[in-house]
Amino acid sequence: MALNSGIEWTETTWNPVTGCTKISLGCKNCYAERMALRLQAMGQPNYRDGFKVTLHEQMLPLPLAWRKPQMIFVNSMSDLFHKDVPTSFIEKTFAVMRKASWHTFQVLTKRSDRLREIEEKISIPKNVWFGVSVECEDYLYRIDNLRATRAPVKFLSLEPLIGSLPGLNLEGIDWVIVGGESGPGARPMEEEWVTDIRDICLASNVPFFFKQWGGVIKKRTGRLLEGRTWDQMPALNLSTA
Repeated sequence: MALNSGIEWTETTWNPVTGCTKISLGCKNCYAERMALRLQAMGQPNYRDGFKVTLHEQMLPLPLAWRKPQMIFVNSMSDLFHKDVPTSFIEKTFAVMRKASWHTFQVLTKRSDRLREIEEKISIPKNVWFGVSVECEDYLYRIDNLRATRAPVKFLSLEPLIGSLPGLNLEGIDWVIVGGESGPGARPMEEEWVTDIRDICLASNVPFFFKQWGGVIKKRTGRLLEGRTWDQMPALNLSTA
């Protein structure tokens, strides 16, 4: 919904849907839920229902008004493939992304089963990247669902990483983001989990982005891994822009 996102791997966020429900272990300390309740208390009209799944038709045309090409994270405050988001609304969202062809849209979900279901029914624009969140070994199946899609760029958000990912297979994956949990109750992330993933990325020639170590106060822990930042991104070209 706002320009100049604080999320390190994107430029802008766009929230035609807000609100969500917990679906897996990574959801325990959801940052979006905390932020939504804060915005509700501040009287922000889009969050009058707190973190209840809410559709915002008025937000759909917003990217069309942004003339400068941008990397746009879709629904940083929700999940586009939540069961309470009608297929018709998802189709409207994709229609906007298709029309705003000068932008690159990043669509991230934990609901990879519905992603596969919807993906079979819609034409995927070349400027839309699909990603899945995987926080520990229990959810590696989401990567298989993503791999089966026709998305031109497929990415993983391994955040909040709360366990190791033995057997991580990056075949068909174009980008990997790793980050620790932040905020109240943040669960620790082991360095070995991160370096193992980084090494798999290097061996597989997959761009690796290290977002943060996390912790209760993430600024204190920073985002250096073995003395350097890792900000690798997939190359943009005419087939995906």
